[in-house]
Amino acid sequence: MPQQYNIILIYIILFALLYFLLIRPQQVQRRRRQEMLSKLKKGDRVVTLGGFHATIVDLKDEVLTLEIAPNVRVKADRSAVSYVRSKQEKEDG
Repeated sequence: MPQQYNIILIYIILFALLYFLLIRPQQVQRRRRQEMLSKLKKGDRVVTLGGFHATIVDLKDEVLTLEIAPNVRVKADRSAVSYVRSKQEKEDG
């Protein structure tokens, strides 16, 4: 009987390790990304998943209008934004 408890204990420990090393960090990363995407606003300088550096000109629900060069505007899905560039880059850029 004690050997069965040891096996169950091993499975519990393995699950806890998987949870804290794989599942939880992914949930935190997903939450941060959703928060970043929800805080996008007009004028933000962003980098898309395709690598384009652009400025948000207009927002409508899930569709963004991005200006990638003077008078060159494209529409992209909100989820296409990889990250918002830092304030220092905004001032330098």
